[in-house]
Amino acid sequence: MTEAPKSVKSVLFVCNQNAVRSPMAEALASKHSKRRLFVESAGLIAGALDPFSVAALKEEGIDISNHKSLTLADVKLDAFDLIVALTKEAKDHIEKDASAAQVALEYWPTPDPSDAEGNRNQIMDSYRLVRDHLECRIADRFPY
Repeated sequence: MTEAPKSVKSVLFVCNQNAVRSPMAEALASKHSKRRLFVESAGLIAGALDPFSVAALKEEGIDISNHKSLTLADVKLDAFDLIVALTKEAKDHIEKDASAAQVALEYWPTPDPSDAEGNRNQIMDSYRLVRDHLECRIADRFPY
């Protein structure tokens, strides 16, 4: 694996379907960096945007309702300084390609809030936890 540069100018967040975690991370990183960081997200496959992800970010004043899911085939890995894998599957899948493209790879294990059960409020709490976790990781990693 390539070591990440201290000052990252572009980052790709990757999860399984680009429907829950990676779109949230992309939007949070864009907001946090005030667009001084080029940010995209992709999945191993394209999934439908999760409405709970939309709702969790809307609570923070971020609108991702127009997000279109991308796959890794839709992005050029060497266009990024850093790839952040949010799932073990994404990390395992992209590790060799990131190394070949000489792009640093970090793994931020992030639980899947769509696995949550219960009523709407309990499910939303799972999405809020993931949102807040990602927001803290992003703020720590990209001090803009």
